[in-house]
Amino acid sequence: MTFHRTSRIALFIAIASAATALSVRPDPAFSSEAQQMCTGDALRLCGHEVPNVQRITACMVRNRAQVSPGCRAVMDREHAARRRAATDE
Repeated sequence: MTFHRTSRIALFIAIASAATALSVRPDPAFSSEAQQMCTGDALRLCGHEVPNVQRITACMVRNRAQVSPGCRAVMDREHAARRRAATDE
């Protein structure tokens, strides 16, 4: 297995883990959507942070202005869900 392929697999797992860890209610559809919409951005902007899920997540937040519109929409929905959950507690 090449290093590039290994890195892509690690990033895929990291994004899935981050989406699940950050979501209020783990939802496989959300994780799949986050992977689909954000993997390219994560590789481009934060590939140097692989496989550290927390650092990838922080990097994506820092680079929010540079992510694709689809990934930004997923990030915004997740952030809104966390805010709603925090106010419900």
